[in-house]
Amino acid sequence: MAAVSIAFAAPDNCKGPRPSQERPVDLVHLANQTMGDKSLEIEVLQMFARQARACLQEISSGDEKIIETAAHRLKGAAGAVGAFRVHAAAEALEGNCGDAASMAAVGIAVIEAENFILKLCR
Repeated sequence: MAAVSIAFAAPDNCKGPRPSQERPVDLVHLANQTMGDKSLEIEVLQMFARQARACLQEISSGDEKIIETAAHRLKGAAGAVGAFRVHAAAEALEGNCGDAASMAAVGIAVIEAENFILKLCR
């Protein structure tokens, strides 16, 4: 009988919504930033995807100053929307602009975030 009451008990989430680090975009963070406005969330994510793509083009320029500036801009935008993998990859690139592995990591993280955003916008 105790097992039945445990199985149907409400989950213990007294701390409120928790960040979703396993997703390319933390939707809890985004909802907090947009005060739960779903249409604003979609608009913000679409703007982020466009900006991230533009930053990737600048990162591929080969010019270290442009790479550093683009990585910094991408890091800020990603942190604002909750794309924390993109944020971390951009931060690593910002500190080491000539590293091809860091550039590739940014590209992978951005593509992952873009695919996630496209699925949300369907």
